[in-house]
Amino acid sequence: MQRSIALLIFSCASIVMMAQSVNVPLNEDYQHKAERYRLLQGELSDDFHPSFKPYRRDKMIAYLESLDTDLNERDRFNFDYLYNDSWEYAEQEPIASRKTFLKRFYRNSSDLFHVDEEELNLHINPVIHFMVGNDNSDDDPVWINTRGFDVRGMIDDKVGFWSFVGENQMATPAYVDAYPQLPHIGFRKGFKGYGYDFFTVRGGISFQATKNINMQFGYDRHKIGQGMRSLMLSDFAPPNLYFRVQTQVWKFNYTNLYTQLTEERVIDPATGRYPEKYLTLHHLSLNLTRKLNIGLFEAIMSGGSEFGGYEIQYLNPIIFYRAIEQQNGSADNAMVGIDAEWLVRPGISLYGQFVLDEFLLSEIQSSNGWWGNKHSLQLGANYINAGGIENLDLKIEWNKVRPYTYAHYTPFGSYSHFEQPLAHPWGANFREMIFELRYQPIPRLELYSRTFVGTVGRDNGNENWGSDFMKDYNTREQDLNNEIGQGDATDIFFSRFRATYMWKHNLFFDLKYIYRKEESTVNPVLESHIINASLRWNIADRIHEF
Repeated sequence: MQRSIALLIFSCASIVMMAQSVNVPLNEDYQHKAERYRLLQGELSDDFHPSFKPYRRDKMIAYLESLDTDLNERDRFNFDYLYNDSWEYAEQEPIASRKTFLKRFYRNSSDLFHVDEEELNLHINPVIHFMVGNDNSDDDPVWINTRGFDVRGMIDDKVGFWSFVGENQMATPAYVDAYPQLPHIGFRKGFKGYGYDFFTVRGGISFQATKNINMQFGYDRHKIGQGMRSLMLSDFAPPNLYFRVQTQVWKFNYTNLYTQLTEERVIDPATGRYPEKYLTLHHLSLNLTRKLNIGLFEAIMSGGSEFGGYEIQYLNPIIFYRAIEQQNGSADNAMVGIDAEWLVRPGISLYGQFVLDEFLLSEIQSSNGWWGNKHSLQLGANYINAGGIENLDLKIEWNKVRPYTYAHYTPFGSYSHFEQPLAHPWGANFREMIFELRYQPIPRLELYSRTFVGTVGRDNGNENWGSDFMKDYNTREQDLNNEIGQGDATDIFFSRFRATYMWKHNLFFDLKYIYRKEESTVNPVLESHIINASLRWNIADRIHEF
């Protein structure tokens, strides 16, 4: 309640507003196309900081219009795709459709229907995702049936809005069924005895409080970092209620994010609701040079009413949260971190993240495996036009997370939402290596492959070896000699291959093959071969990579 009142105050305070923008889709394929141009240029832009995702459409368009580089046929096709997808912020006219439908529909290639008047800019598009396939490790087929709509627009060029609604039935591969929750999804119910039925809902409003301060209030997901994974904040968990303030000035992009999350899927009998908790974080992105970007991160997870509720002091947008938590003697869980990206030269970049949950310098120096030295580390590299082959892009990434990282002594303090991790899908107590390849041989066709190998130390029964972020870390098995992979050491190999053809704007045909093998010290080997084909219209590919 305290937080809801505070958000209302923030919103009502912004009476004088300027032209604004909504966000691009939180979609790794989409973002790769946009961010690839930074690597082609070999320089950072002070006006376009993509480390906090999703970024705004107007910022992306302004960056595209500022590019000063020659583009081949495939890069020009991607440029036109991105530019036309957010044409309301562009200086040029949108690409008109060669053939309209009933004179009112598809007047340009990106929108089923649009309105472009002084008081209203509106874009309406259908959403469809049909997929059918087979998993050799399961007798039941795998399939997706999604129907919905996507709407975005502006009112009086001052208030932006967006809404995505999808009605879904889905049957997932066996390894996804074995995951403790249905990834990316909150509430769901069973369907036909082996599938799931659920709604997908995202949306919000955006307004520009000043020239350099943008505010958003919505229900959606976010991600921090340039990696395939994020150890700070990922888009793996379901959407959540949030209030976001982004201040971009000079070489700084400063983000404050206030969210309301769900602690677990168990109804509180006293309220009839799922118990709530709150995540408050800020992230400062700074371009130190034209080649080097540094980000500073801090987050704090606070509990429900039985743990003091939301601390109103956390609404201070420039405070050090850890200091408040210590000053109040609260039971909240605080983390800090740093991320960086270095554009080594045009076509090559290095990036990384480091998150510190808790540590004692004396214990680190003793190298005794003390349980409380909780941290995570990511190192990665991008190489586009690899080996001189145009539009062949490679990516490699290494991640490790110490046991008990992201966990707390209460579920309200765990770094999770709806019993799903807010960072890496494996939780903690693991290391992995990821390889990604993208190749665009012709403008409309993309070939994609991602492979990862890793080891995660899981629990047997009631044991707690530090992988399960929902468990009380006071139930740990030992104080010393903790190491990554302890417990049931489970080796996972995962490889995904996909060919995608974009027939029309945002209309995709996919062919996909997935191979996954899981082998542990306790359980039998689990091996899956999954083949599927899909049709997607104005929706991202559903991926379950864990």
